[in-house]
This record gives sequence, C-alpha cells and structure tokens, in this order.
Amino acid sequence: MHELIRDITLCILFAWMLGLLAHFSRQPLILAYLIAGFCIGPFGAGWVKSQESISVISELGLIFMLFMIGLEIDLKKIVRAGKVILFAAGGQLLGGCLLGVLFFVGIGLSLGGGHFDAVYLCVACALSSTVIIVKVLYEKRELDTLPGRITLGILVLQDIFAILFLAVQPSLANLQVSVILLSIGRVAVLVAAALLVSRYVLPRLFHQIARRPELILLGALAWCFLVAETAERLSLSREMGALIAGVSLSTFPYALDVTAKVTTLRDFFITLFFVALGMTIPVPGLSVIGLALMIAAFTVASRLVTTFTPLYLMKQGLRASLLPALNLAQISEFSLVVIQTGVTDHHIAAETANAASFAFVVLAVLSTFVMTRSDEITRWAIGPLKRVGLRDLDHGDGHAEEGHGGGHGEARRIVILGFFRAASALLAEIERQRPVLLEQITVVDFNPNVYQTLLSRGLHVIYGDISNVDTLIHAGIGKSEMIILSVPDSLLKGATNEKLVRHVRALNPTALIVATADLLADVGALYEAGASYVTVTRLSDAHELFTVIEAAQAGLLEDKRAELDQRLGERREVLP
Repeated sequence: MHELIRDITLCILFAWMLGLLAHFSRQPLILAYLIAGFCIGPFGAGWVKSQESISVISELGLIFMLFMIGLEIDLKKIVRAGKVILFAAGGQLLGGCLLGVLFFVGIGLSLGGGHFDAVYLCVACALSSTVIIVKVLYEKRELDTLPGRITLGILVLQDIFAILFLAVQPSLANLQVSVILLSIGRVAVLVAAALLVSRYVLPRLFHQIARRPELILLGALAWCFLVAETAERLSLSREMGALIAGVSLSTFPYALDVTAKVTTLRDFFITLFFVALGMTIPVPGLSVIGLALMIAAFTVASRLVTTFTPLYLMKQGLRASLLPALNLAQISEFSLVVIQTGVTDHHIAAETANAASFAFVVLAVLSTFVMTRSDEITRWAIGPLKRVGLRDLDHGDGHAEEGHGGGHGEARRIVILGFFRAASALLAEIERQRPVLLEQITVVDFNPNVYQTLLSRGLHVIYGDISNVDTLIHAGIGKSEMIILSVPDSLLKGATNEKLVRHVRALNPTALIVATADLLADVGALYEAGASYVTVTRLSDAHELFTVIEAAQAGLLEDKRAELDQRLGERREVLP
C-alpha cells in the first residue's frame, strides 16, 4: 500500500512538471503525461517498478476516463445528426476499417489465431482525438462553423463505434455469430437497465440530495462502479460498464451537475492512466519506430480518403470536405484504451501496442500544428485539386443566367461579403420590410449549406473565399454601389475587416463600404482603411437590453416578449 501511494505521488509530480513544460511549448498535455510515465517507469529511471501499481493506476484511470467519455456523449445530438454527418461518419469508419485491415495484413500483421494486431490497429486508426480536436477548434473559434460541426458529429459517432467494438472485444478469440449476438445482447440488457434506472430512479434520488454536492459526487461514483462491476459479472468488462454508466447519466436532468462535480476527479485519474500507459512503453527499437511511422502515415492518408470522399460526394465543396479530414487526422486517446484492452487480453503483441502509442505521440504533435494552419493548407490544396479535375461548388457558375442565382457574373448593386448570423438576420429583415430589394443583392460565401439554401430561394450567390482577392475580382464588386462586411474578425478566416476594407476600396474607390468592428478601438482603423460606416454590434445589443429593463420596470415585460415572439415567428432565416 505504501509503495502504491509513493508511486502515485511520483506520477502526479512528474505529470505536473512535464505538463507545465507542454503548456508553455503549446504541446498536448497527453504527450507530457506519456513522457512522464516513461521517465519514471521501468524502462526509464526505474523509480516505479511494481507491475501491480502500474496495473491498478491504469485500470482506475481507464474506468474514470470511459465514464467521462460516456457522460459527454449526447444521444440527442446523434438522433438529430443530419444525413451529411451520418454519411460522412459511416464512410470514414467503414472505409477506414476496410483499408486498415488490407494495409495491416498486407504489411504482415496477424488477423486471427488468437492474435488480432491488424484488427486492433484498424479500429484504433479509425478513431480521432476528441481532446485535441475540441481544444484546437475552441481556440480557433471554429466549433460552430460547418466544418467544425461536421467534425464533432463524426467524433460522436466514432465513440459509438468504439462502444460496439468494446462489446465484442472480449470474444474476439471465439468470434462466431452466436457469440457476437450474445455479447451485443448482454450490452443491450445492461444499457436498457442503466437507462431505465437513470430515467426513473436516479433523478428522484439526486433531487433529494441536490443541495449536498458531496453526495452528488459520491452517488455518481457509486453508479459508475456499480455498472462497471455488473458488466464484469456479465462477462463484459469494467471499462465497458463505466462507459455505459456515463452514457446513461448523460440523459438525465442532473447530467451537467454530475459532470461538473466529477470533472476534477476525471482529470486526476485520466492523468494517472496516461502516465501508467507511458510506463509500459520501452525504449523503441528500429522495428517499433518503423511500424509507428507506418501507422501514422496510414492514419493520415486513410483519413483524407475516407473523410474527404463522402463529404465531397455529398456536395459540401472542396473546403468543407478538406477541413474535417485535416481536423480528424490523428489517433484518439480512446484508441489507446482499445489497444490497452487488447494487451490485457493478450490479443495484441506488446511491440504493436508500443508502436501505436508512438504513432499517437507523433500525430498528436503534427495534427495540432496542421489544425492551427488548416485554413492556409486548405487554400493551398484547392488549386491543385481543381487542376486534377475535382470540381468545386462554383464550377459552371459563369453559365448561370442572370436572375436565377449562382452566377459569377457581375455582382449586383449591394454585395454582402461573408454570410453568418448577422447577414442571415439582415436578409430576413429585408424580406419582411422590403422584399423587392433582394433582387439587388449578391452574397459571396464559401459555406455550401448557405450557398445551396440561398440558391433555392432565388438569391444571387457566389461561392468563394472572400479573403482571396481573386474572388473579389471575379465577383465583380468593382461596379457595386454598396458592400457590406457583416462577419466580425473573430469569425473571419485568413482576413480581417480592415484588410477586406482595404482590398475592396482598392477595387472600388466609390462604393459605400459598411464594416463590422469587434472592439471600439478598431473603429478608427476601419475608417482609415476606407470604410464609409462601421457597425459595432455591442451598441445595438446594449440598446435592446436597455429596452428590456425599461419594459420590466414598467411591468410590460410579457408584452415585449409577445412582440418579440411575433417578430421571430415572421422571420425566415437561412441560419436559424
């Protein structure tokens, strides 16, 4: 016991020190934890030698990690997932696994006879890192963009795929239809029981203890370990049970409260898991390094093929098809969980598991770098893709007839550069108050959903990247009378309002240019760049909030709400 406490102390101390180093060098924290484990483990300094300690630390961390992954799986989002996400995720997972089996068997890895290295690797390479992707997309403010939503949707469905694999994983050595059905049946029974209890029993219990945070935390942990142990008794695994426990809690009213309470513990035990995993990684030989590089190269290549292709076939355009493929081009932390379960059950060779861990490290670093520059990479790649014959959504626009939308032809009197919520609200307001004005408007944007929706409504829309000067020239804005930039700098990619104003003013010296400022300090710079008028959205927001306060003080808040509800009911926005 004393040895276990000492080992945990070393794990946390080295994880914190290397975590600080990773933070300041802007590297993934998981990478720091793996290196910390290697440094103190049997293959490093040898300060932690007890295999029992490593096993206990690893299993505890794994159970908590899967419990939290389950808590964060939103079943409602899966139900509401559009056909684009479902088709893209299906193509990526099925295509990735098929290519994976062919590739890994082709390089000589085993597929049966008690050794399933190729199977585990093809599954591991089909999963992408939620931790890395969400962190980078959040920092880039791209979670709510179309490529961001597609990426997150695919991630959720990847988690479901991993759950199904973990259900049959214990029976891989005796993989028969009856065994698979029995395993899935056991999972179905456990899931149904867990959902019923979380739907009808747990809410009442948690309601009674809602004011006692320590009991909420204890109740969540008790539920996690109860379902985990029940899964073990059903010949599944504790890890599978922990995942089901989390998924079942994600649907009940106190899910957010539970998640908030368990998050600190999650971070603690996830840290322990990755440190323990790092302890099992030996100094790599040339064969391990070679296999790791092949795994990493295959992951990137297969992700580009299996993600880009279905999105492109669904007419999402080159940009919205490329960005999710770049976002997803790494191996998931969940993949390490899958590999570890294989090692525990002696399904996969230690050398293969070590190579997968090294591939994870390599891709964690490279994918973070690529994702931060994904817009630049995408712009660079679109030209060559067009030259080899891939058509973008703007193909053939030059032949569109005037008045039927979609033409690159000469832009109309009013041009809206970039289309997000403010532009969506503007069009709805014009449609409500002066619909004839819509015939004088051209919209330029590269969101395929916006493009198709505006075309279907008969508006003149040009598919293109407004940060590219060639797009502005081909759009013909040099003859327009008014040009509106309604997208704030925080959402623009590859440009700012100030740069766009300078480009537009150089192409059209006489146009009225309306720009948008995020900060009050930006207003002067925009006027110096050539803007005719600058909108500051916080001013209109402040005015609206002030009228709400006045209405509340006069006892007219219900009337104001009814008025707003009526206005909202009359609107037909492109981006609701």
